[in-house]
Amino acid sequence: MQASDLAYPHLLAAAARIAAFAHVTPVLRSASLDAVVGATVLLKAEHLQRAGAFKFRGACNAVWSLSDAQAARGVVTHSSGNHGGALALAARTRGIACHVVVPEGAVQAKLAAIQAYGAILHRCAPGIAAREAACARVQAETGAELVHPYTDARVIAGQGTAALELLQAAGSADTLDALVVPVGGGGLASGTALALAAVSPRTRLFLAEPAGAADAAASLRAGERVTDFVPDTICDGLRGTLGAPNFALLSATARAPDVEVLVVEDAATVAAMRLLWQRTKQVVEPSSAIALAAILAQRERFAGQRVGVILSGGNVDLDALPWPSAAA
Repeated sequence: MQASDLAYPHLLAAAARIAAFAHVTPVLRSASLDAVVGATVLLKAEHLQRAGAFKFRGACNAVWSLSDAQAARGVVTHSSGNHGGALALAARTRGIACHVVVPEGAVQAKLAAIQAYGAILHRCAPGIAAREAACARVQAETGAELVHPYTDARVIAGQGTAALELLQAAGSADTLDALVVPVGGGGLASGTALALAAVSPRTRLFLAEPAGAADAAASLRAGERVTDFVPDTICDGLRGTLGAPNFALLSATARAPDVEVLVVEDAATVAAMRLLWQRTKQVVEPSSAIALAAILAQRERFAGQRVGVILSGGNVDLDALPWPSAAA
């Protein structure tokens, strides 16, 4: 199946396929956080998902969509962390091999998790070109099925199930004025757009993107993908280029006029990460905290509204927190 063929029934099928494996994560509320934001905020706690991120949804859907013959050859991907860990765990639920190409400089805590789930690591130079070349080489050597981190239709469908759960927990269709999600490669963003188009078309979709890797904002503004950039952001999970099918889904669906990218500076993301810990006692990674940071940076846009936020991941390297410790 091509990503261009994705529709609401594929999200429902993904939800049914992963139900035996993925957590239905809670929706968290904090009165003190609402007071700071000036809005009613519903936090979809995907950092409490298996493997510590929403990525398990898409990876699990992809793995369990494989025929027995495909599964016997294993799976392969490239990842800076969360998708690799998610695919490794999903592969383990089916008892198949998993190969993950990881770039130099990836977060050590995430690499340790990938290995702990039983994947075989393959190192490569940083940069998307090097990752894709190494991934193609491993695929040719092993015959493994490629499960791309964000352009795979099976992955996109799985990621969209997080928004479906959030909308259900919110009470009924169209009860959210806005939904804010991080955007990197665009798997979560495009899956969420599909979910909203079908279930809650009144809800506006906002994509939170780091200023040091703002290609999605540039691409949607230009009407074509902008890929010539070097990412420079603390949000390691959002350094990837917006995928071609993801761009197409965000641009060509009936929701396109209601999708807006909010660009966020890293300092604001770190502040939001710390605020989440202080007010909700939840530890999330920068690539997740950016969604709250986007709201805080534009409080007037969200004042008085009912706003959903997908907290995308919580795989934080506790030895490298992005603020000074009290003992420092």
